[in-house]
Amino acid sequence: MSVMVVRKKVTRKWEKLPGRNTFCCDGRVMMARQKGIFYLTLFLILGTCTLFFAFECRYLAVQLSPAIPVFAAMLFLFSMATLLRTSFSDPGVIPRALPDEAAFIEMEIEATNGAVPQGQRPPPRIKNFQINNQIVKLKYCYTCKIFRPPRASHCSICDNCVERFDHHCPWVGNCVGKRNYRYFYLFILSLSLLTIYVFAFNIVYVALKSLKIGFLETLKETPGTVLEVLICFFTLWSVVGLTGFHTFLVALNQTTNEDIKGSWTGKNRVQNPYSHGNIVKNCCEVLCGPLPPSVLDRRGILPLEESGSRPPSTQETNSSLLPQSPAPTEHLNSNEMPEDNSTPEEMPPPEPPEPPQDAAEAEK
Repeated sequence: MSVMVVRKKVTRKWEKLPGRNTFCCDGRVMMARQKGIFYLTLFLILGTCTLFFAFECRYLAVQLSPAIPVFAAMLFLFSMATLLRTSFSDPGVIPRALPDEAAFIEMEIEATNGAVPQGQRPPPRIKNFQINNQIVKLKYCYTCKIFRPPRASHCSICDNCVERFDHHCPWVGNCVGKRNYRYFYLFILSLSLLTIYVFAFNIVYVALKSLKIGFLETLKETPGTVLEVLICFFTLWSVVGLTGFHTFLVALNQTTNEDIKGSWTGKNRVQNPYSHGNIVKNCCEVLCGPLPPSVLDRRGILPLEESGSRPPSTQETNSSLLPQSPAPTEHLNSNEMPEDNSTPEEMPPPEPPEPPQDAAEAEK
């Protein structure tokens, strides 16, 4: 007797997470949905470095030093590692409130603000929080139904609240926040060094070749080098400028979002409560401080969803194949015997008695 086994589907939490993110490798990789510019970043880095290693590095290693391709390879691998770490990690997404939690927060807000008359605008949902003797406002997020922690903000592209939100970077295909900012900074720093390195040694390569065959002949024979020089020239200014800007922010322990909004400068005239007043301490906190774990628990398992009816257990299957024993009955006294409520029509007619065997033979 065959028993049909129904498989239960294991659903992980990343499959039900709200927001506009995509997940790969069973929730281990987390990115934004808009990944086109990220692929362009990969193409530019991989394409430029491939041309450099294929043509210029072999010539320079023989003419100048074999350390040139080794150092270029180290910069390339470090840049790619930090890029992928920034793009594929959780930037610090804050989970949304559950329905019960959201209802409790709504009741708490109504109890605090009171009933708002019709036609009047309700007061802003803000909580005051003190950090280093400075009052910081915690704003309510109407999408996530939570009061955002200090320095957090809601990304309109990923549709998530991100802790210590810096900005959304389309070049890495992800938000930049508390959990991946240090890798983003190391990426643009190493990419700046790699771009300067490739650009400089391309110029050296063209100069050495020009001494032998002339400048115009060198350009005709090395179209790949000309392409590398153009890519590095136009990339250099933006990448180096971005690295300088973020170095300034790291020294002040400030985010891009705070700098754009002027949270600690301009009209507010409020001192940055997160700055230690020391460049070294600020850099150590931002780049070398402990990395908080992700609070999303992307690979956690939700309650099992059954694809069909409940399959029988092994004990139930074995018991169904065995003969069933009659149910035990209790001994009742004559006073406790149940009454027979059946009518005479419902009683079966009595069967006639069988004739004796000898009588039957005599008749024959």
